[in-house]
Amino acid sequence: MKHRWVVGIAVLACLVVAGGAAARTQLGSSTKATKVTLQLKWVTQAQFAGYYAAKAKGYYSQAGLDVNLKVGGPTITPEQVVLGKQAEFGIDWTPSLLSFRDTGKKIISIAQVFWKSGMTELTWKDSGITTIAKMRGKKVGVWCCGNENELYAALVKNGMDPKDKNDVTIVNQPFNMDLFLSREVDAAAAMTYNELAQVLEAKNPKTGKLYQLSDLNVISMEDGKKGAGTAMLEDEIFVRDDWIKDKKNQAIAKKFLAASFRGWIYCRDHSKDCVNIVLRNGPTLQRGHHTWQMNEINALIWPNKLGIGIMDAKAFDRTARIARQFGVIKKAPSGAYRTDLAKAAVAQLKAQGIDVLGKKWKKAKVKVTEGGK
Repeated sequence: MKHRWVVGIAVLACLVVAGGAAARTQLGSSTKATKVTLQLKWVTQAQFAGYYAAKAKGYYSQAGLDVNLKVGGPTITPEQVVLGKQAEFGIDWTPSLLSFRDTGKKIISIAQVFWKSGMTELTWKDSGITTIAKMRGKKVGVWCCGNENELYAALVKNGMDPKDKNDVTIVNQPFNMDLFLSREVDAAAAMTYNELAQVLEAKNPKTGKLYQLSDLNVISMEDGKKGAGTAMLEDEIFVRDDWIKDKKNQAIAKKFLAASFRGWIYCRDHSKDCVNIVLRNGPTLQRGHHTWQMNEINALIWPNKLGIGIMDAKAFDRTARIARQFGVIKKAPSGAYRTDLAKAAVAQLKAQGIDVLGKKWKKAKVKVTEGGK
C-alpha cells in the first residue's frame, strides 16, 4: 500500500508539472512581444550602451518588448525617422527637438537620460585661445545639422555672428579630429566621451608620445567663466505626439523606459561588461576608446538627483531660454516634454530595490591607449 501511495503521488506530481509546463507553453505561444524601434543618434558606441545592455541582458524581452536598435549616422536625423513612422522612439539633443517643434513638427520628449552637456571646444595650449571670446577671427570647427547650437549660442553671447566671416569662420567639421590635429582649424568641437579621446589617443609628432590634456585647452559649454555657459540638454528620448496619446502606447513607453533605465544602471555598475556588449554589436571602435567613452557617458548620467530619465525643469528651461535667446528657436516652447512616464518607470525600479540615483558612483581613471586599442 505504501509503495502504491508513493507511486500515485509521484504520478500526480508529474501531471501537475506537465500541466504547468503546458500552460506556460500555451501562454508563451499566445503572448507575442511588442515590436518597437529605437532610432539612435549615431553609430554603435558606448554612448548608447544602456540600450544595448537592456537588450543583451533581456530587460526588454522581460518587459514583453522586441526592440530594434537602429543605428544612426551623418545622413540620418532621428526626428525625421520618428516623424516618418520608421521608429517609435528616437534619441537626439534637446535643441534639435525644439527646433523641429518650432516649425510645427509634433514630437515630444518623454525622458532625459543625460543631465548635463558633454560638448566642448578644443584649442591647442600654445594658441592662447582660452575662452570663447578669443575665437574672434579664428577658424572654428563644429558639426552641422543641430549639433552646432551650443557653440553658436556661445559665439553670439560673446558678440560674434556665426554666419559672418568677419567675426568668425565656421568650418563644417567632419566626425573626426583630423582638421584639428593638422592645425587646419584653430578650435574644434569635441564631445568629452569621443573626440577628446581621439586627440589623446594620437601621437604628438614632436615628442613621439601621446598627446596629454596639458597640451590642450578644453572649453566646456558648461563653463560660463570661459565665455560659454550655453550648455543645452543632450540625449533625450522622444516620440511622436499622436503616438503617445494612445493609452496602449503609453504602457509600451513605460515598459521601454524602465527596461532602458535598467540597462543604464547595469552599465553604471558593470562598465567593463557593457563595453563588451557594445563591441559585440559594433566593433568599429576599439576597446580602449569604448572604455574611455563608457566612463565619460556615465559621468553625464550619474549621480542623478531626480532619478534617471526624469527631466529637470530648470535645466529644460535653461536650454529653451538659450535656444530662443540665440536664435535656435523663434518662440518659447510649450508642451515639449512630459515626465509622468519616466517617473512611473523610475518608481517601478525603485519598488524592485534598484538604485535609480547612483549617489555613490565615482568616475574611474581610464588609461588612454594609442588609437583607442
